[in-house]
Amino acid sequence: MVRLQSDRNARIFLTSTGTKVQLKIVMQQPQSKLKSKHGHKEFEREITGENGSLFRIVFRQSESNQLDFSIILLYIPKGSNQQFRLRRHNGKSHEHTNPIEKNTFYGFHIHTATERYQQSGYREDTYAEETNRYADYHGAIECMLRDCGFMVSTQNRSLSQWGMN
Repeated sequence: MVRLQSDRNARIFLTSTGTKVQLKIVMQQPQSKLKSKHGHKEFEREITGENGSLFRIVFRQSESNQLDFSIILLYIPKGSNQQFRLRRHNGKSHEHTNPIEKNTFYGFHIHTATERYQQSGYREDTYAEETNRYADYHGAIECMLRDCGFMVSTQNRSLSQWGMN
């Protein structure tokens, strides 16, 4: 079981019971707004694993289309500047096709890194499945946190602590 807790200084600690990984998220200066960047709003948060593994969560939303967003969980190998996309929760703003299965859909969808796609020469997170588990940006964030084993208590906190309004 994994639990996300915060203190009064907006530091967030992810603790784990009975698992090998303990993550700690420290937000030095929580933002109240996403930063504008090339037609979308974006910000990132780094997560350090107990063994020093580095992860990053990227929050991105179009400035012109509220259904055009991505919540991305990245792994950054030690001693590298490369990023490996583990999960990507996307909005309903474009058609997606899984090239191996050749199935196409237009809707909210979740990309997952797969060995099969990497071995076939595609990006690690090319494979995606359509979902009805969220219908907006905030729902996608909550879905990502649930899917990746985070348990978030909303007591005395709002999404503004994560840099969102």
